[in-house]
Amino acid sequence: MKNNRKLSFTSLMFIFGLIFLYVPMIILIIYSFNESRLVTVWAGFSTKWYGVLLENDQMLGAIWMSLKVAFYTSCMAVVLGTMAAFVMLRYRRFPGKTAFSSMITAPLVMPDVITGLSLLLLFVALSQLVGWPAERGLLTIWIAHVTFSTAYAAVVISSRLKETDISVEEAAMDLGARPMKTFFLITLPGIAPALAAAWLLSFTLSLDDLVIASFVSGPGSTTLPMVVFSSVRMGVSPQINALASLIILTVSLAALIAWWLMRRAEKRRLQQLAADMEDLAQYNKSGSDIAMRRTVRSVVVPVDKETVTEPA
Repeated sequence: MKNNRKLSFTSLMFIFGLIFLYVPMIILIIYSFNESRLVTVWAGFSTKWYGVLLENDQMLGAIWMSLKVAFYTSCMAVVLGTMAAFVMLRYRRFPGKTAFSSMITAPLVMPDVITGLSLLLLFVALSQLVGWPAERGLLTIWIAHVTFSTAYAAVVISSRLKETDISVEEAAMDLGARPMKTFFLITLPGIAPALAAAWLLSFTLSLDDLVIASFVSGPGSTTLPMVVFSSVRMGVSPQINALASLIILTVSLAALIAWWLMRRAEKRRLQQLAADMEDLAQYNKSGSDIAMRRTVRSVVVPVDKETVTEPA
């Protein structure tokens, strides 16, 4: 009875969590087809706000800017995160290792306001001292996003790198492979899932950032969260609903495709495993037959060769 109550409570909370997460998204998608400019008043079905969104040059420019920054950020964050994780785990002792590890993980616990303000002061000081950067824009946003995305990438990659078998790398180097070749042919393929996860996480964090980008951006370098936030401050526009619906559709399709690819790869792996097991069973059966024949021959053949003499 107690288990049933616990199960029912767990199921109820699970359903409540799904409703809490997904019902607002469904309502948002429904109201993106609202003909009225007021998002809380239903005036009929219409797709005009999607057309208005496609004609909004400011919104499209912000989307393109955010995608470029997120792509460049995720690529650089994976490279720097891999290097940082490799240094922290493969080099056990070196001067300043504790300080290095602390600086790598510091952006994880640092408030975005502090990070954005410190980077803004850094860029202003560099501009006054050396004249670089001349203005804040795509480059400064990219540097700021790489700063905090590298910390997340390093944590994800280091957790996977910690589980890899270092004896395989040592065996490769014992056979004559150089460290760089061992890294690219042995280590890198082993941590490939972690690299993909770190890339996706960095891409999402960069695409979603508002606070840090607000500090380090300049005229003509407005990201999508900044445009959405400024639009929402003046009132929620149906264009925002249309944009959010397109983002939800894109993410859902990407997740569906990833699930289908993973399912197909798992199906192929199971089929290959079943084929290998069948081959192994046939090999064991043939081996046992051969061993049995040899045993029978070793017993029967000497008996046949014996000369049996009958008593007189």
